[in-house]
Amino acid sequence: MIHGIDVTIITRQEVGRDELGEPILEQTGTEIVHNILVAPSSDQEVTEAYNLYGAKAVYTLGIPKDDTHNWKDVLVSFFGETWHTIGEPTKGIDAMIPLEWNTKVRVETYHENGK
Repeated sequence: MIHGIDVTIITRQEVGRDELGEPILEQTGTEIVHNILVAPSSDQEVTEAYNLYGAKAVYTLGIPKDDTHNWKDVLVSFFGETWHTIGEPTKGIDAMIPLEWNTKVRVETYHENGK
């Protein structure tokens, strides 16, 4: 039987702007989301993410059909590390997908001093 792992979403809020006009974000909370599939990104996904976003996709997350969290541009934690979601989450049609997961989100390595 296929099952996912617990992933922590780290929520952040803009608290100001730096001298270059970039947002300064502060952590406002965390929430554990259950049953998330985690798989290494394929070579095609890595290339696509790099070409579109300038980021190297490391893992692809499978999100359960009933999940309502915002997965765009958030920090997530699993495998003892913190990751940053990149790009738009891609969602399939529930009725056309036989298993419990219908949304894919790519993540890149996160560095404390920025993306």
